[in-house]
Amino acid sequence: MKAVRYHRHGGPEVLQLDEIPEPKAKEGEALLEVRAVGINHLDIWLRKGLPGIKVNLPRIPGADASGIVKQAAESSGLKAGDRVLLNPGLTCGRCEFCAAGTGSLCLTYAIFGEHTDGTYAQTIVVPERNLLKMPDRVTFEAGAAAPLAFLTAWRMLVVRARICPADDVLIVSAGAGVGTVCVQLAKLAGCRVFATAGGDAKCEKLKALGADIVINHATQDFSKEIRRLTDKRGVDVAVDYTGKETWSKSILSLRRGGRLVTCGATSGYDPVEDLRHIFYRQIEILGSTMGSDKDFRDAMKVFFEGKLRPVIDRVVPMSQAADAHRAIESRQVFGKVVLTPGA
Repeated sequence: MKAVRYHRHGGPEVLQLDEIPEPKAKEGEALLEVRAVGINHLDIWLRKGLPGIKVNLPRIPGADASGIVKQAAESSGLKAGDRVLLNPGLTCGRCEFCAAGTGSLCLTYAIFGEHTDGTYAQTIVVPERNLLKMPDRVTFEAGAAAPLAFLTAWRMLVVRARICPADDVLIVSAGAGVGTVCVQLAKLAGCRVFATAGGDAKCEKLKALGADIVINHATQDFSKEIRRLTDKRGVDVAVDYTGKETWSKSILSLRRGGRLVTCGATSGYDPVEDLRHIFYRQIEILGSTMGSDKDFRDAMKVFFEGKLRPVIDRVVPMSQAADAHRAIESRQVFGKVVLTPGA
């Protein structure tokens, strides 16, 4: 079978299409014929190499996938031919955090493509419990674009930031895959949504997606705009996964007692921070990574009901994975890029 792998860390050029043996499922595992794969920023960071994280090489990247079950135990509730999508998180199911239903805090928490081979392949082996049946009306492309982004957005906004209909919510760099879900989720909850993007075209797309107020952060200081638009009050919740470039402005955009939630740091993990704004204004800083099995099922339920939709910028063959990574890194995309096995 064919799979995209990298044998060393580096730029998009290290991704290559290899011919490798098809994997074999063991007890408790299912064999999945992959029909579509969603690309995440995590794939790019791992390909480049992250300090302190060892990746065994060669590595197949990818956390998101949808496809058709080729083999599974009858006791799993799955059968050959079932249309499914993949929960990208792996837990032990035994530690104190798993027992408490907070699986993403698991002592051995892992993600496909990071701690084990991922989804950029024609066939993959996954734990049976990580597969969720998908309605016929959901395309494989949509199913592959949803899991990680929807799970991340759900845990950030619903679980960690505790959004409610009265909230003003700011989403920084909202044109990314997770950001487009956050916009929809905050609107679904009845919030007033402020969103930023780095270009007029993306700003227009965010308005069409439902954002109430959109700020071009390439031409305006969004923290000053937020203060002006809210009569100096600030927003209740700010979502910032950009990190170093925007962190201080996100803090300045919050009201007293506001909540800042983050799931990443695409521009750097070491921002300059004025702690006085945090303790004097009693701001909450909330970290969030992926989510629990319940978070995943809750997010997928809303997705399957059609209340949220993944925003897909383009669908390309898996053989063009390197070009897809380049497009994401150069910020040429709005939403998700999806790969399909084959040519």
